[in-house]
Amino acid sequence: MTTISLRIEFGGGLELLFSNEKRHTLTLPSIVSSDNNSKTSADALSGVNTKPADVEYLVFYLRDHLLQERPELFMEGKTVRPGILVLINDTDWELEGEGEYVLQNNDEIVFISTLHGG
Repeated sequence: MTTISLRIEFGGGLELLFSNEKRHTLTLPSIVSSDNNSKTSADALSGVNTKPADVEYLVFYLRDHLLQERPELFMEGKTVRPGILVLINDTDWELEGEGEYVLQNNDEIVFISTLHGG
């Protein structure tokens, strides 16, 4: 199974939800379950609908494997909460297709919270 390596960064306070670590390096399968089940092993994908790993899958993977608390502060439905800026290789994800962007080896994905209490 082919894999892709990603650099993930959190800012604006989001890192507090991810073990207070701003930077993570991940290795993900390049082909994943189309239902975004990040707990499905690569060996269990035969007979399952698949798709290339995309940002939508990455968000589910982060929730299921790295998020330590309060998933409602990171996700809403199948995407990140409003108020979280997502950059793909320093470009706003809205210009890249948002969750449908197919991840490439060595991509850098940055999540920045723009919401602050006061």
